Amino acid sequence: MPAIPVVSEHPTVPVWPDAGRLLGYKSKSAAYRAAAGGFIPTVQLSERRVAVPTAALRTMLGLPVEGDAA
Repeated sequence: MPAIPVVSEHPTVPVWPDAGRLLGYKSKSAAYRAAAGGFIPTVQLSERRVAVPTAALRTMLGLPVEGDAA
């Protein structure tokens, strides 16, 4: 299981494997389908690249966003 990043160090993380595995997806294709369907929030980094905002990932996992009181 990948470590849960902090926003100041990693503003975005890859859909797979980082965000997908943390959210419980078992495969790369399932994680990207969830992202395409809007179940995993993403930002467009380039024409072919999307990533998950770390703040959104931490919120989905029920963790404080960096800077929030823990």
